[in-house]
Amino acid sequence: MALKTAKLILLPNLLSEEHQVYRDFLPAIVEEKIQELDGLFAESEKGGRHYLKRFPFPEGKTFREVPIRLLNEHTQDKDLKSLFEPVLQGQVWGVVSDAGLPCLADPGAKLVMMARKHKIPVEVCSGPSSVFFALMLSGLSAQRFAFHGYLERDREKRKLQIQRLEKESKDQHMTQVFIEAPYRCGQMLDDLAQILQPTTVLSVCKDLTTKEEWVETQKVDKWRSMQRPDLHKKLVVFLFSA
Repeated sequence: MALKTAKLILLPNLLSEEHQVYRDFLPAIVEEKIQELDGLFAESEKGGRHYLKRFPFPEGKTFREVPIRLLNEHTQDKDLKSLFEPVLQGQVWGVVSDAGLPCLADPGAKLVMMARKHKIPVEVCSGPSSVFFALMLSGLSAQRFAFHGYLERDREKRKLQIQRLEKESKDQHMTQVFIEAPYRCGQMLDDLAQILQPTTVLSVCKDLTTKEEWVETQKVDKWRSMQRPDLHKKLVVFLFSA
């Protein structure tokens, strides 16, 4: 049975390494929560250490001493309980993704479910999210939306998926939201401009919260005729509404 002190804390991260002062985008309570941690679940050792390095620690303790356990796309379900063992033993651990919020297009949900199963408290700190920021900046309705993560990699399957999502958007008056690997974002924009109906409204949100931030929302027929941005190796959120 877990001790009463056990806790899982969902921590926000910056969207860009451009921000040297984390207080510009992270609430003050994050610094407070970092002080409580016995350990951190992160997508990589390097990313976790870099995150912890941003914050002050009590005298006699440094960011290097906080244990880090990896939670990423390689983590198998059979290993989750072993991974979660320190929390089951009564410790306080945080969860952080490489950028934005854990559990939202990033790992974390399975640890939260495990915490729920064992009646362990879960806390969440607010912070930046590329998905939510894109919805806010696009001008498209967020009254009803769906986030799909990554679409199909196979081009023919992706075409059918886009057509299905467009029909769903029209039938249900909703905004469709998804992301793409940085090296495929240019191809994704080309496909969207070709596949979507001319009257569908498409928004492209690039490099949010950075000096290179760029947001454009236009009907597809406009996208077909305008000069498109270079999206190669950029962080992009795509949204459309039929």
